[in-house]
Amino acid sequence: MTDLPPAARLLRDAPATCHDVVVMDYDARLMRRKRLVTAGGDGFMVDLPEVTNLDAFWGFELADGRCIGIEPAEESVLVITGDLPRLAWHIGNRHTPCQIAADRLIIRQDHVLERMLQGLGATITRAQLPFTPEGGAYGHGRTMGHDHGHSHDHGNDHTHHHHTA
Repeated sequence: MTDLPPAARLLRDAPATCHDVVVMDYDARLMRRKRLVTAGGDGFMVDLPEVTNLDAFWGFELADGRCIGIEPAEESVLVITGDLPRLAWHIGNRHTPCQIAADRLIIRQDHVLERMLQGLGATITRAQLPFTPEGGAYGHGRTMGHDHGHSHDHGNDHTHHHHTA
């Protein structure tokens, strides 16, 4: 394994030549500063000015001019078919990232959402696929889903107390 020069900038479009690729899952594609390792085993540093959704970019140009592409990794997903507008509404109502195609919806595996969607008449197939959901509002950003692995009671008291003099 060798170290490549650091990333100098993000690229929106594919260049004429590609040196290598980094394969990143959905969570990893939201980053600011990290050492990445290419599919070929070379490492390089990325230090962005702010947390960035890499889904909007083709890849990185390194300080020496070489280009590294970004490829979505295969992840455990649910492929959903059925009454897509209705199912999409229920998925969106839970702020869950969702990949939308004409004939199916794709979300990351989630046993709670899987049961809910089956209860709504969806047909669900488990698969290993690259996960590239729609961006947030206005086509960019991220939709932040709910984690169903824990209680939503975080011990915070959200009641308002009004004091009278």
